[in-house]
Amino acid sequence: MSTPQPAIRLGDVRHDWTLEQIEALFALPFQDLLFEAQGVHREHHEPNTVQMSTLLSIKTGACPEDCAYCPQSVRFDTGLEREQLMAVQDVAERARAAKAAGATRFCMGAAYRSPKQRDLEVVIAMIREVRALGLESCATLGMLTPAQATELKDAGLDYYNHNIDTSPEFYGEIITTRDFKDRLDTLEAVREAGINVCCGGIVGMGETVRDRARMLQVLANLPEHPESVPINQLVAVPGTPLAGAAPVDPFDFIRMIAVARLTMPRAAVRLSAGREQMSDELQALAFLAGASSIFYGEKLLTTGNPDVDHDRRLLERLSIRPTADALRT
Repeated sequence: MSTPQPAIRLGDVRHDWTLEQIEALFALPFQDLLFEAQGVHREHHEPNTVQMSTLLSIKTGACPEDCAYCPQSVRFDTGLEREQLMAVQDVAERARAAKAAGATRFCMGAAYRSPKQRDLEVVIAMIREVRALGLESCATLGMLTPAQATELKDAGLDYYNHNIDTSPEFYGEIITTRDFKDRLDTLEAVREAGINVCCGGIVGMGETVRDRARMLQVLANLPEHPESVPINQLVAVPGTPLAGAAPVDPFDFIRMIAVARLTMPRAAVRLSAGREQMSDELQALAFLAGASSIFYGEKLLTTGNPDVDHDRRLLERLSIRPTADALRT
């Protein structure tokens, strides 16, 4: 039996992927897929390097949205303690610690549907403090208007994270308080403001392989690929509707990393939520499949993350060196 091969030249940056082409990538034999992904990775990125980001929850809980995976929703009883927006100087202190630990990008997350103006002004002050430390800045604050995106750009924000989570077709099974177009509208506002886009999704919410392919198709066919594509493995938090979700097959997760690399060759594909549950061997496979960025530190918003010392030891064992930007020019 012959091995199915996609009728495309892998490694080209393109924006016209068909769903069938992406599904064909998912269907490749596992080793063939990793071989192709590593080749494309080396074509566009420095090998044996990883960009390190730290994520801090600057305002925790009480979000009015009903995202089925999220422990911060006010609609679910997960035992999470609500916390008000942090003080600017406290965030600056955490950013200094992140830089000392080796992070090059500091990301700030707030559980908002969309930020109120008074809160946005505080976040803007935080961005300026982070930038003053020589760190790249990133924020995730929910939906933005074009005017809000411009304000954040003027403050010096480098990246804005706003994940699409899953396919347009499966989206309504996960979130009902906003629709898929709301996500795309915020991404457009961010891009029009001149801010780099960080946008990915979550694996393990009950979606099909076609849903995963469709999510990547949406991202890969944007007018510009996201500069950063976080691939999250669901953390099934007790009290959320997805608490009983079946674990993702590790090889299926690696396929997601590899196909993201092939469809968006120059994006930083980031290992994000769920790393605490991943073995060192699985993370090594993810780097082989084209992951070029990780979140670094003990927490991702409200869920666990491998500690800094463990990450350092793993990267040393793999001879992977931290870098501010692994992209080849």
